[in-house]
Amino acid sequence: MKRNIGRLDQFIRIFIGLALLAYVVKDGQLMPGWPLLGLLGVVLVGTAALSYCPLYDVFKVSSRDKSDRMV
Repeated sequence: MKRNIGRLDQFIRIFIGLALLAYVVKDGQLMPGWPLLGLLGVVLVGTAALSYCPLYDVFKVSSRDKSDRMV
């Protein structure tokens, strides 16, 4: 599994993913549409943690630049 998510993309995914998860459990109650939003939040945080997005691989896209390729 080759990394294809850059640092900025990672930060954006983590921010949006955590915001979606926080919205889902807002005020200690599950919000309407929680399964879809919760799953999307988990997927965004998970892909950011792995630095790999399967959709990027399918479409041969990468958001990593040369400064991100140290590892």
